[in-house]
Amino acid sequence: MPFVKTNGIRMYYEERGAGEPLVLIMGITAPGSAWEQHAACWQENFRCILADNRGVGRSGKPAGPYTSAQMADDYAGLLDALGIAQARVVGCSMGSIIAQQLALRHLKKVRSLVLMCPWARCDPYARGIFEHLVAVKQHQPPAGFVRFLQLLIYSKGSWDNPAWQREFLATRRQAEADPQPQPYAALKAQAAACMTHDVFAQLKRIKCPALVIGGRNDLFTPPWMAQEVASQIPRSELHLYPGAGHVFHWERLADFNPRVRKWLLAH
Repeated sequence: MPFVKTNGIRMYYEERGAGEPLVLIMGITAPGSAWEQHAACWQENFRCILADNRGVGRSGKPAGPYTSAQMADDYAGLLDALGIAQARVVGCSMGSIIAQQLALRHLKKVRSLVLMCPWARCDPYARGIFEHLVAVKQHQPPAGFVRFLQLLIYSKGSWDNPAWQREFLATRRQAEADPQPQPYAALKAQAAACMTHDVFAQLKRIKCPALVIGGRNDLFTPPWMAQEVASQIPRSELHLYPGAGHVFHWERLADFNPRVRKWLLAH
């Protein structure tokens, strides 16, 4: 199994494809394997690097709280260990705040950015969601926690779709059978990184091209957050999917994968 030592932790990663490097950073609770449906497309053009964030999967889970800057330094160390001087970076949700910090703290390492359902700073509503997510993790069984997460991240259109409903149920059953669920303390530590992230005043320093992309019906990180990020990054483009939620990248998979690949090839 491929591990590197970076920033005080053992970080697990996998690779797909060949070509110029593309680092994929997933969101809160999710391991790098959550990128599989996207890497299956992008690996045709890029060397996709899928890592487990600090606090999840096979990577180290030290005591928290974590910060987005700390987690960005984890990825800087991963790139150094792999001998990669510069990479394209795609970050989803919590991964987007890590990607922002990577571009700010290690600007020469980032060629371009795709920031999915991002935020530059949390308002009281967002902090309330993260705090409640932690509370649900503490007090609900795995299936109950996943159900709450599904309510946050999928749109009404998906909830109204019988095929998606069957998928939701299967995912909740898998959560109950997971022999290595994310520990409560590790989720709490990741949530702290999400809540304390505030780089609004710094985003103008990001000089690389950025695609900011989200769902117009996102309850978890509402569209104003993506719009705010795009407004502050000088060389940014914004795309919001009508009718889609936080996981627009799964709900609109057939459009999302080729759209991002085309943008990455151009940047």
